[in-house]
Amino acid sequence: MFGFFKLIFRLIRFVLGLLLWCALFLFIGYIALCLAFPLKYVDIIEKYSEKYDLEPEFVCAVINTESRFNEDVTSKKGATGLMQIMPETAQWAVKQMGYEGFDFRDINKPEVNIEIGCWVLDFLLKQFNGNEELAAAAYNAGIGNVSKWLDSTDYSYNGESLHSIPYGETQRYIKKIDLYTKIYRIILRTGLYDIKIF
Repeated sequence: MFGFFKLIFRLIRFVLGLLLWCALFLFIGYIALCLAFPLKYVDIIEKYSEKYDLEPEFVCAVINTESRFNEDVTSKKGATGLMQIMPETAQWAVKQMGYEGFDFRDINKPEVNIEIGCWVLDFLLKQFNGNEELAAAAYNAGIGNVSKWLDSTDYSYNGESLHSIPYGETQRYIKKIDLYTKIYRIILRTGLYDIKIF
């Protein structure tokens, strides 16, 4: 009888230990997920994703790839803010948008940057028939380059999609956007970003 209780005790201790290790593994996994896939300004992202008929996870993927959600970053080429918008792109976009009283000093403000970035993504998606891969390529390499690639049989068999991209950076960018979009879809749909640890 004593041996039976000893066996039960060992079994309980094993199960509790296993549960503790599982909890620790999940916690470390969640920390790693938060570090690799930060998420801020969800309300703003959802607001302008809805306004411009975009998937919020696609917008999150672009922001993470461009700035890792750092609104104060400026690239060597002069792209700035969360969505790394170039000054000339911002000036062109706000004119098209009918944005009254735009001041470029506001470009780093999350609301302003995300709205302009979402408008640009929407514009690119319309140019490329809703193809997110082409829109992402154009966001990275420029609409002129992507249009030129689509017109060349070296890069496109049908003029509607790319089988090859001459820029290695743009190839990597597209793959990253695709992967990040899938991951942010899980994060947004499960509400993981609501769990605050930091």
